[in-house]
Amino acid sequence: MTTDAVATAYDRWAPVYDLVFGPVFRQGRLAAIRAAEAVGPRILEVGVGTGISLPHYSQGSLITGVDLSDDMLEKARTRVRRQGLSNVQAIRVGDAEALDFATSSYDAVVAQYVVSAVPNPTRALDEFARVCRPGGEIIITTRVSADKGFRGGVEKALMPITSRLGFRTDFPFTLYTDWVATRDDVELVESRPIPPLGHFSLVRIAKKDAA
Repeated sequence: MTTDAVATAYDRWAPVYDLVFGPVFRQGRLAAIRAAEAVGPRILEVGVGTGISLPHYSQGSLITGVDLSDDMLEKARTRVRRQGLSNVQAIRVGDAEALDFATSSYDAVVAQYVVSAVPNPTRALDEFARVCRPGGEIIITTRVSADKGFRGGVEKALMPITSRLGFRTDFPFTLYTDWVATRDDVELVESRPIPPLGHFSLVRIAKKDAA
């Protein structure tokens, strides 16, 4: 997977993304939004896509959304304009692995079904931690692959196909725990399954307060 390939894949998804993924991921989106708004009003949504989650944030939240796909972002901007979402401060092109924001800019960084779609997940997590303020949270909805068994074998076998579609099916939860273990400024505070079918999780990672 490369950044350009992912952007191209999601340009292709743009016309049908809401129809295909909207109902499936709805509960996860709402759970991530509730968790983010409990932390603070300044929220960065990485991989905002078509902006399908934006109408569900409260008016008190100040949202910036970034995504690689121009076609996805055009749909997000149209949604913001048509629905009068005045709390959305910016919708712009942005790379999860190289965020163009100052350190400690946001109370919460939300990444919904994104980390398994970036070429270098740990680099993206490093960036999420950088732009999140001490005391803030990184809130992720994520695919979690099976460790073994029939499902695990199928997920590994599908990787050559799904990578071209812009996401990984083989994505172990240990990627998160291993990353947290390499850093002294973050801690895993919650991981719980979310629909559908237990294949996805809500993950909350807290940025520790400065000593």
